[in-house]
Amino acid sequence: MNDVSLSSKLKHILSIPVIISALGYFVDIYDLLLFGIVRIPSLKALGLDPDIAGTFILNCQMIGLLLGGIFWGVFGDKKGRLSVLFGSILVYSLANIACGFLPYFPKTNLVYQYAALRFIAGIGLAGELGAGITLVSESLPKNLRAIGTSVVAGFGLMGAVVAQLTVELSGGWNISYIIGGVLGILLLFLRISVSESGIYKNIEESNVSKGNFLSFFVNKDRFVRYFKCIAIGLPTWYCIGILAVLANQFAPEMGIENISPGKAIMWAYVGISIGDLMSGFISHALKSRKMAIFYMMLFTLFGVLWMLFGNTNTETKYYLFCVWLGLGTGYWAMFVTLAAEQFGTNIRNTAATTVPNMVRGLVPAMIFAFDFFKNNFSVIMSAAFVGFFVFGVAFYSSLTISETHNKDLEFTE
Repeated sequence: MNDVSLSSKLKHILSIPVIISALGYFVDIYDLLLFGIVRIPSLKALGLDPDIAGTFILNCQMIGLLLGGIFWGVFGDKKGRLSVLFGSILVYSLANIACGFLPYFPKTNLVYQYAALRFIAGIGLAGELGAGITLVSESLPKNLRAIGTSVVAGFGLMGAVVAQLTVELSGGWNISYIIGGVLGILLLFLRISVSESGIYKNIEESNVSKGNFLSFFVNKDRFVRYFKCIAIGLPTWYCIGILAVLANQFAPEMGIENISPGKAIMWAYVGISIGDLMSGFISHALKSRKMAIFYMMLFTLFGVLWMLFGNTNTETKYYLFCVWLGLGTGYWAMFVTLAAEQFGTNIRNTAATTVPNMVRGLVPAMIFAFDFFKNNFSVIMSAAFVGFFVFGVAFYSSLTISETHNKDLEFTE
């Protein structure tokens, strides 16, 4: 493949599976981050407490992602990658459209109705990235996998930026939910042209066990690989789930009048989109997934320390640090690709779908630890304590996990 022409490489990188997966991830991120962006205005409009009710609803969405990751992961290995791409987007699109009509819902138990819809949306949102990355990884030549999956994530992650702009331009938080749901429904029609992965087709009719989630826990070597994949992704959602989504909590201690979580999320995802595009080329140049991730995590850690302890005393500085952290944590697609490449075809979609959602599902645990430390320490020190653990296990895992650059994916467990 090294002698293949540039036009041939571009044909692979801009193939239908890559384009459709990128569009799907765009809508996925739009809908996933939308609650974080409209959390304060939507809850105030509904007469709910933005912090207490907001944390509860966010945790419900993340638990939905965790459970949905298991369901769609298993489903994709048993029934094919395309079945997930169709089913998951339908679920979260309908849930988001329903969120747009929350102002017209009965006012009793409104927090539980909102939480239930975000839980359902979380279940649907859980399937998109893993199935898309698995499909692209199995469809592209092995020396172009990193670049192809980076294109998917780099474009897809711009959905967070568009979500923030849509909220500002649409004139209402509920309209933004409806727009996101409609975009998902429209994408369903585009996916009719996508073909199933050839590698998956080769084992579709075989007797090998497919989508066995418990298989990650009954074999020591497999469990260690699985745990390390999850640990590598933790810094990404530490930065988003605490430093961006809860950005308003840092304002008083930093002497800043106001920090908008929505804008913090948007600027973080501007950085993440660029970082994810870069990560594929960095991995390609280094001929290593793990070292590309390691260097990007190191860059992120410096940004976190400077943000928390380097006199971040203006709103603009905080948003600039969000861009920095986004650039550093822009290895999201690379880490999911690494997870997909670690495991055989019969459990690959289960791994690629559950691993990122295990990371997302651990956000409530990180927020719980953050809130626990706040009982005795400042907001800044509480965030630092959580970050120390998160980055510690992530660095260890990135250095000790198996390298998968140019690995042949046509194997089973």
